[in-house]
Order: sequence, then C-alpha cells, then structure tokens
Amino acid sequence: MRLTWDDIQSNAIAFSNRWKDAASEKQQDQGFIESLLRVFGVVDARTIGTFQEKTKIEGQTKWIDYLWKGKIAIEMKTRGENLDKALDQLRQYMYSLPAEDVPDLWLVSDFENIRLSRRSTNEIFSFKTKDLRKHIKLFADIAGYETERVREEQTEVNVKAAEKMARLHDSLKAHGYDGHNLQVYLVRLLFCLFADDTGIFPKDCLYRYVKESKADGCDLSDRISRLFDVLNMDDATRVKRTLLSDELKQFRYINGSLFASQLPPADFNQNMRLILLECLLFDWHKISPAIFGAMFQGVMDAKQRRELGAHYTSEENILKLINPLFMDGLWKGCFSFYGMVRSCPWK
Repeated sequence: MRLTWDDIQSNAIAFSNRWKDAASEKQQDQGFIESLLRVFGVVDARTIGTFQEKTKIEGQTKWIDYLWKGKIAIEMKTRGENLDKALDQLRQYMYSLPAEDVPDLWLVSDFENIRLSRRSTNEIFSFKTKDLRKHIKLFADIAGYETERVREEQTEVNVKAAEKMARLHDSLKAHGYDGHNLQVYLVRLLFCLFADDTGIFPKDCLYRYVKESKADGCDLSDRISRLFDVLNMDDATRVKRTLLSDELKQFRYINGSLFASQLPPADFNQNMRLILLECLLFDWHKISPAIFGAMFQGVMDAKQRRELGAHYTSEENILKLINPLFMDGLWKGCFSFYGMVRSCPWK
C-alpha cells in the first residue's frame, strides 16, 4: 500500500535529520540510497534495483551506484564534490544502457545537496537534502503515484522535445550547415526519431545505431548519410544489394520523396552526438503531432524565437508556422508528414 503524502513528508524530515552529517561516498552511499527510497515507501531497494550496476563506457567497465530500471538512477559523491560533473558522469552511464532500461529520474548527491534531472522534460532541480520535504512530489513515480505534474504539463513536455531539436539545429548551424539543407536534414531526423518509437522501425534500432558511432562523433555524419540512402532504397533494389549490412536492413524503405534528394553531409562532434542521443531517449510515441510545428518554432532564428516565445501555441497557429517552414513543395508528390502522423494506424 502506498504511503500518504503526509507520511512521506514525515519520512523526509526524519531522513534529513539522520543524514545531515554524512559525508563519505565509500562508507555511506548505500545506506543513504536505501533510506532515501524508504522515504517513499520502498521497503527493500535491493529487490527492485541493483547497487553497483555494471556498464561499459568506451570499452571500460564502470559501475552505476544504484539503478532501478525505468525509474531512477543514483550516483553518490563525497561531500563537497562537483555535482555538475557527477551529473555528466551519470548521463554518460545512461547512454550506455538499453533504451528501455533508462529511467526518467537521474539523481546525484554529495549527502548535503541533491540534484535531480528529469529526462522527459529536460529539467534539473537542485536543493539541500535538509529541504527534501519541500520537494517530495518530484518523486511521485517512486512513491507509487502517477506523476500528475508530467501529465498535466504534457504541453511542456512537447516543447521540451522541440527545444532538444533546437539545440541540435543551433549546433549544426554554428558549424556551417545552414539554410534549406538544414531544414530538410532536421525534418528527416525528426521523422526517424518518431519512427524509432512508433513501429515504423524496430523499437530503438535508431538509438542503437547512433550509439554504435564513435564517442567523438567523427563517423556519425557518414552513418546518418548512409541511413538516409537506405531509407530511400526500395525493396526491389534491396534484394540486389546482397552486401547491405543487417544493421541497415532493419530500417524499412520509406516511400515518397522525403529521403530522395541528396543532402551534403552534416559534420558532428562529441557534444552534437550527445544531443542526438538525448533526443533519442525521448519516448516519441507519446508526443503530440503538434510537436512538429513547435519544433520548427523552436529552431527559427533568435529574433523569431523571442517574438513567438518558447511556449506551446494552438494547432491553428502552429500550422501557420509549419506551412512555410516545411516548404510545401517539399511534400508535393510524396506525403504530408504532419497528416501521416495524425492518421497513422500505429499512433
């Protein structure tokens, strides 16, 4: 039986008092984590998750301090250590996991401070451990409650997804990839993100494909260009291409002309690769079709962003943005991506 919020708040106060002087990662981390989860009614953290979950980063074995698959990952540090670096470290660990195991909540702590990242909304919350009682509803999923905030703010989630794509846009543009080519490139990537979570592609195959690229991003441009070529390759051609790898065969042919034209390759670096992986960790099948308009609102130039704001607008207004930004001619003779998403049977 789940605890009431009053019970959880009382537990949080007791937890904060108990651990107010803790400082050592090596000696006190597991006790801290078990006690923290117990605040929210988790009686035995070891039955639902794993301490020292093994993973590999660039061929090196690493250990996640605690992983409850699909729920929360926790990394502890000695008091006073840099939590920004700790969160970056945990983020790297998350990219090494199968997509279905990646939790929504990523928590780092030095006992005195807690930093909580929610990947579905790209938010980070920082607070003192002694103030946990004020932030207990951030852990609603852990306590057995549906995360009302996430449900009620679905619009915000959609816009956060758009903002992630905007970050990729800005990085590509900053390195000289611009104009019509950039717009088409982002439309293609967005289609692929959606396809990876909605049954067009085998589940998470794009995530695995990108994750297999080199950590510095040096080969990602070629891999994406090759992917676009394969998505434009019809079944009759594929039969003849006997040397086509199994890795690429899993991506089905997309008819129409979305992938027909040749685009110049867009170069990637380490940071841009990580941004794309963050986009892939979104569960895109839950995203409203209106996200496609919101995304292009988000990737417009700085002046237009200020004028229009970074917030969700009505579908009527979003459509006013989609038409010129998608460049209607791009879709003539193929399919309307927006319309396909709204009416597709697998939605």
